[in-house]
Amino acid sequence: MSQLSYQTAGESHGPALLATIVGMPAGVPIDLDFINAELERRQGGYGRGGRQNIETDRAEVLSGIRLGKSIGSPITLRIPNRDSRLDDTTRTPPVHTPRPGHADLAGSIKYLTTDCRETLERASARETAARVAAGALARCLLKQFDIEAFGFVRSIHQVRTNVAITAEHLARHKADRDASDTYCPDPAATSAQHDIIRQAKIDKTTVGGLIECHVFNCPPGLGSTMDYRDKLDSRIAQAVMGIQAIKGVEMGLGFACADRWGHEVHDPIAFDPARKDTPSLGFVRTTNNAGGTEGGMTNGSPIIVRAAMKPISTLLRGMPSVNLNTKAAAQSDYERSDICAVSAASVVLENVVAFEVARVLREKFAGDSLTEARDQYARFLTHARALPLESPDQDH
Repeated sequence: MSQLSYQTAGESHGPALLATIVGMPAGVPIDLDFINAELERRQGGYGRGGRQNIETDRAEVLSGIRLGKSIGSPITLRIPNRDSRLDDTTRTPPVHTPRPGHADLAGSIKYLTTDCRETLERASARETAARVAAGALARCLLKQFDIEAFGFVRSIHQVRTNVAITAEHLARHKADRDASDTYCPDPAATSAQHDIIRQAKIDKTTVGGLIECHVFNCPPGLGSTMDYRDKLDSRIAQAVMGIQAIKGVEMGLGFACADRWGHEVHDPIAFDPARKDTPSLGFVRTTNNAGGTEGGMTNGSPIIVRAAMKPISTLLRGMPSVNLNTKAAAQSDYERSDICAVSAASVVLENVVAFEVARVLREKFAGDSLTEARDQYARFLTHARALPLESPDQDH
């Protein structure tokens, strides 16, 4: 099966989270240390809550991997929850006052209960640990094609970095990001963002921001323009909007396209023979306002995805709400939470975007084994570099 997909299961305070990945070809080296490093990064960042001091996320392989490589069967990863107390009502009591901005009210009404507990446990962003594990696993495949994803924090509240991310300086960007406790590749912005988060904690409120992901070395033509469900940008948008607390997604110039003229938006195309042997096939752009996709397909430029994360809905001070049993006004209940999880969201963004890229890669370059998929990839680039296949004189 060449279509890559995954499913996740498990609640915030259940015994474990599970991720089952189907469609990975046989023979892919699986770097479990890398997967666990991504899980650890998801738990980090300044402004995280107390649960991060309890859990130490590590993925356990239940199926699909032998001697460090995929074997072609479904891969199941298990991430244990050390804090597993869903049925202990003394520690996880019923929640009757929903939090504004959370799934509490809608979920309770949907399932005809006045206890928000079941909904809030499943809606918890704890679930993203499984998605990070699946994305990091998919990146083991992307690595075999020299495709690399880089996610970071662009802004927290109104403190934004304008650093330009380039493939040439990717190693430096990674070092700067990994040295930052807000996951921002800009030391000056990191310091100011740190102050914003600290003030939010003092004020018993929360804070959001912008996260961004760049994917490098994709060849043109991944994705499809034939069916809206197969467009890469629509798949990415759905995956990113599925991250808890994300309220907006854009690619490239995004919403800023709306107030510019056409000649200011679209990216001029040129050909550089010196870059013919790269995955871009030599087609270059002076700008990348499209964010690496045109017509639902990669165009050879880096994929750029940006998302807006709202402030977390659980506030230490609470917010005006209603007791679902009495319908009387009340302050919303407090559940253990973060002041700011923008840094963690950037890790989730990086990995869910990478998974969608791996999906379209598998759809174009199928095969039961990594060897077959890489052979197909190499043949495709050879044919693409040989264009036109017919005499240019026949092109009218």
